[in-house]
Amino acid sequence: MASDDMAADDSMMAPEGDFPMVGGAAMYPTKNIIENAVNSAEHTTLVAAVKAADLVDALSGPGPFTVFAPTNAAFDKLPDGTVATLLEPENKDQLTKVLTAHVVSGKLTAADLVAKAKAMGGRYNMETLSGDALTAVLKGSHVYIFDEAGGAALVTTADVNQSNGVIHVVDDVLLPR
Repeated sequence: MASDDMAADDSMMAPEGDFPMVGGAAMYPTKNIIENAVNSAEHTTLVAAVKAADLVDALSGPGPFTVFAPTNAAFDKLPDGTVATLLEPENKDQLTKVLTAHVVSGKLTAADLVAKAKAMGGRYNMETLSGDALTAVLKGSHVYIFDEAGGAALVTTADVNQSNGVIHVVDDVLLPR
């Protein structure tokens, strides 16, 4: 469930009852995406962005959703000033577009992504809530998520199950077109 890398086999599955740790906090499958994310020290920038975009209610809803959640370190890779600019109220639409480009309707586990990619020659295309495309690509025992601009994020922690979907932690921010 909470492997260091999203492997293309069953070795990433944690024993039942074992709650994955993300950002120093246990992620409980009985809590929703927002209830868990606010406890992760690695996702404070993402949580601030979700709040600024008024997406808390949407991501607390029944879903299910698959969220590719960039870490604080991923946001730090963006050019200087980008996050601060996106968090300004006048840029709410752009921020919403960036955030919803990380969310796919439905629950896609690591096994689902791997199986679908294998069935499609190593690549699986998904449509995000923003209407943009993401592609899961198998590279050895790793899964990368590519955005439409060709940017790639490695899934570093897979299958963080939530009451309303699943989170896969990624090491880069995915950008919409």
